[in-house]
Amino acid sequence: MLRYLITLQASDRKGLVEQIAHAVSRHGGNWLDSELRHIDGIFAAILLLEVPSLRMDELIEALECIDSLTLTYAKTSVALKPIKRLSYNLVAYDRPGLVLDISNKINALGINIEQFSSQYETAGHTGIALFRATIGLGLTDLAQEDQLVASLYALGDDLVLDRLSR
Repeated sequence: MLRYLITLQASDRKGLVEQIAHAVSRHGGNWLDSELRHIDGIFAAILLLEVPSLRMDELIEALECIDSLTLTYAKTSVALKPIKRLSYNLVAYDRPGLVLDISNKINALGINIEQFSSQYETAGHTGIALFRATIGLGLTDLAQEDQLVASLYALGDDLVLDRLSR
């Protein structure tokens, strides 16, 4: 059994996840990890599957037969484990380039972004456009945490950062 990371995209509709799960199961696959989202009428998914190497081509063909589904895939390898994982909620006034600014600050410290989920919304009481993100990080040095917090707060007085895990 080999591990594969598969990304999928299609016009969202009822039963799509069931079709995908059926194809995976029918070809001897094991669904290990996933992120599934509906964004602006589009279904987007990232799947980590364990599939018998001799059945992977058949699975890809079966997935490609699902109406309007596009995909990419790659065999995975085991990565080095970080010494500490942290998660944060971040809220700031929305502005162009904010994700670039955040990712630049994190990358400059040598920290790996392991998960990033963001949403655009307006504040109910003021109507101000807000950017919200949940960020999962893998640190390789314990000193990176204090540096990270200071670096992110340097992005502006409007930024609020809450640690979710230790």
